[in-house]
Amino acid sequence: MPRDYYEVLGVSRTASKTEIKTAFRNLARKYHPDVSQETDAEERFKEINEAYAVLSDDEKRAAYDRFGHAGVGNMAGGPDFGVDFSDLADIFGDLFGFGAARAGRRSRNMPRRGADLQLRVDLTFEEAVFGVEKEISITRDEVCSRCGGSGAEPGTTPVRCPTCRGSGEVRQTRQTIFGAMVQVTTCPTCQGKGETIPTPCKVCHGSGLERKTIRKVVSIPAGVDNGTQIRLAGEGQPGVNGGPNGNLYLILNVKPHKFFRRKGNDILLELDINVAQAALGAEVEVPTVDGPAVLNIPAGVQSGKVLRMRGKGVPHLRSSGRGDQLVVLNVTIPKHLTAEQRRLFEELAHSLGSEVKPQERSFFDRFREFLGG
Repeated sequence: MPRDYYEVLGVSRTASKTEIKTAFRNLARKYHPDVSQETDAEERFKEINEAYAVLSDDEKRAAYDRFGHAGVGNMAGGPDFGVDFSDLADIFGDLFGFGAARAGRRSRNMPRRGADLQLRVDLTFEEAVFGVEKEISITRDEVCSRCGGSGAEPGTTPVRCPTCRGSGEVRQTRQTIFGAMVQVTTCPTCQGKGETIPTPCKVCHGSGLERKTIRKVVSIPAGVDNGTQIRLAGEGQPGVNGGPNGNLYLILNVKPHKFFRRKGNDILLELDINVAQAALGAEVEVPTVDGPAVLNIPAGVQSGKVLRMRGKGVPHLRSSGRGDQLVVLNVTIPKHLTAEQRRLFEELAHSLGSEVKPQERSFFDRFREFLGG
């Protein structure tokens, strides 16, 4: 009695058509008589084909599920076992190169887009804020200036490949269990191009391309940040067979600033003030990306207080307007006092008293919360 078809393919009775097809293709590759070392490969291959012919057909599978082998009778008969040979095309391509060379040649001769390139561009903090014109150097392939991309030394031309006579393919006939089959493979002499270059160009050595370094000035817009990518269309590697060039992606690297840090479109500045400025208030000059500016410190300010300087931040990258500069105040306590300063502080301490008051939240908790955790 024939084996159960589901057992032959190694699938369950609830297997989908995709699972059945995958199992068939894997087993067909394994047991094809021309590649398998198994002694019963030919019988196994026929058995696999027969099982697939039934289980891949909805009508035959329904009859088999209901009545077993008696239900399908000779439905799977015939020299091809009812198998759709389009399902075997990929398998024959793997085993014999059937159709693979033509497809490979078509693929090689089709226009293809060039590869993309990446280039890191370093910016200062101010350049990222306000934008800048930056000169960059791009190292890429260009059409050979000597041969114009033909790959042949000037005065000579490529010739038709003598091995394949310009077809890009070579054919061999092989005998299989299905009869004579034509094996088509890519021509080893011209690699499927159909022509060879007897006298290669002295500059590009037959490739048609030469490596060059191109200098170009690009505009970096105001408001970019570390890691921002800028796409320069068509500035990548050249296309193949008339295809378009690839793109160049600039990856921006913004160097840290001595004073400023960035939080979105806002700029953070930590500012130390003394106890007198904190207690009495003051007008102080602080740095901004636009230059020095006056900041009013209110009397009685505490450490951790954030003062906002509107419009002193980073320009919005895709809209108008700017962020703000946020000044985080830090009240510093002097470590060394003169005799006069000590006397004044002792008088101040006497007038303020000695009472202390615990805080529910520390300055550092509030500062971390302000910075976003």
